[in-house]
Amino acid sequence: MFGTLLVASVLASLAAPPAGAAAANVVVAEDGSGNYQTVQAGINAVSAGGTVSIKPGTYREVVSLPSAKTGITLRGTTGNAADVVIDYDNASGTKKPDGTTYGTSGSATATIAANGFTATALTFRNSFDRTAHPEIKDTQAVAVKTTGDRMVFDNVTFLGHQDTLYADTAAVGTTGRQYYRNCSISGDVDFLFGRATAVFDRATITALDRGSSSNNGFLTAASTRRSNPYGFLVVGSKVLSPAANASFYLGRPWHPSGDVDAVAQVLFRETSLPAAIKPAPWTDMSGFSWKDARFGEYRNTGPGAGTGADRPQLSAAQAANYTPQKYLAGGDGWNPVH
Repeated sequence: MFGTLLVASVLASLAAPPAGAAAANVVVAEDGSGNYQTVQAGINAVSAGGTVSIKPGTYREVVSLPSAKTGITLRGTTGNAADVVIDYDNASGTKKPDGTTYGTSGSATATIAANGFTATALTFRNSFDRTAHPEIKDTQAVAVKTTGDRMVFDNVTFLGHQDTLYADTAAVGTTGRQYYRNCSISGDVDFLFGRATAVFDRATITALDRGSSSNNGFLTAASTRRSNPYGFLVVGSKVLSPAANASFYLGRPWHPSGDVDAVAQVLFRETSLPAAIKPAPWTDMSGFSWKDARFGEYRNTGPGAGTGADRPQLSAAQAANYTPQKYLAGGDGWNPVH
């Protein structure tokens, strides 16, 4: 047994980069069989453009990928997103050691700021438990905050409750194009939010039950810049929910700090909607009317789909300008869609 462990240790040390050097590719394994035992250590060691391969396990840590490390890939080694879980449980109102609180952005289990980032076959989770912490009133608890451009998440699971996925940009007026393909996202209140240009393609979105018969939450709270025609697109996806019928909104317009130039743009198209979706699925937020936002639907199906004055629908001609490719192209023609 000792000999086996010694050989594993020697091999790991040989594979690891010298102190102070960056590696093109590293392996993270909580059991010690890789180069590093934490995801953050792997990120710290890998060079821009490199890959961090993560073996199965639950990695209880807060992870940060700085903007300087462009082109990084995080990949679960099994291809099954459930096998690799990056998890922490800070909420907005959780106290830091100095007595202040984390705030919404600071609550994130993973903060990913670099352009050209790719993640595949892993899970990000914020496991904050409201019922276990009744003393915490600010229960926003982000699983992932993204602020980069040309980001791809493929077969990635995002688990949380309020504010699960903060799809944002580096700064007001900065582009942040993000493509979420074959991903699973769970939450209840505003659990897809931010000002990024984000496409959710063939996603499974689960609206969790908070036990209300009338209002269990809101799928989206976009804060798209007025000058940006493209905010959130949910396409070819399915929304699931165990919640009561007519108890979930598709979204509401988020105006951070009352910013009048944050004018949400959200489109659900060719997506299956459950009975939990309200017949009038958009609502106001903080005094801002949903009717002043850019909300729409196109050819949705399922018991939660519908039409009417409170459900703006795109025409076929309009829909041609609201495809994944149109959202993501920008000025450089980026097209990760396949």
